[in-house]
Amino acid sequence: MKTTEDELCFFKNDLGEIEYNILCSDCESDCKQSYKAQIVFCPNFKKKESAVNPP
Repeated sequence: MKTTEDELCFFKNDLGEIEYNILCSDCESDCKQSYKAQIVFCPNFKKKESAVNPP
């Protein structure tokens, strides 16, 4: 997947470095989200959360 400079701009912090959401930074999946975004749904996070805190 080719990313453009406009798309990368959403991921860059004040120092110009690419920064991911705190939940995505350690995730192995390739669906990384920006630190600026509020995560509404992430199936990988839900799986990890339910494994740690079963209902």
